Amino acid sequence: MLPKHFISAAAIVLNEHNEILLIKGPDRGWEMPGGVVEEGESLRQAAIRETKEESGIEIEVTTFCGIFQNVPQSICNTLFLGRPVGGQLTTSPESLEVGFFPIEAALEMVTWGNFRQRIEYCLQEERHPFYVEFQL
Repeated sequence: MLPKHFISAAAIVLNEHNEILLIKGPDRGWEMPGGVVEEGESLRQAAIRETKEESGIEIEVTTFCGIFQNVPQSICNTLFLGRPVGGQLTTSPESLEVGFFPIEAALEMVTWGNFRQRIEYCLQEERHPFYVEFQL
């Protein structure tokens, strides 16, 4: 049997006011935009596409930050920093609310799993690149 892994890409997007872009998903609450990398798509392209689909914001990826690996579920989450370059805040079926929030407020809003830790690691340049293995 062939191994089956899921690769995702997410972006921590900071605007000129140093605010973080968050989306409120129907299942996990507030989080950074991101999702599964499609066949034939680069990690960077996936982070850009998912951010646009979920928030309406077009971004430029500025930094590859690292990877969080969910070992039991065979999921590799790749994380990038980016900045907005266009678009307008828009909701989607995957995002009930979207907005830019001050860093401290954003970190309080993100409560699902280790998503807050992922954002914190991305914001700490001295940690780049990081590789975190975790078990659920």
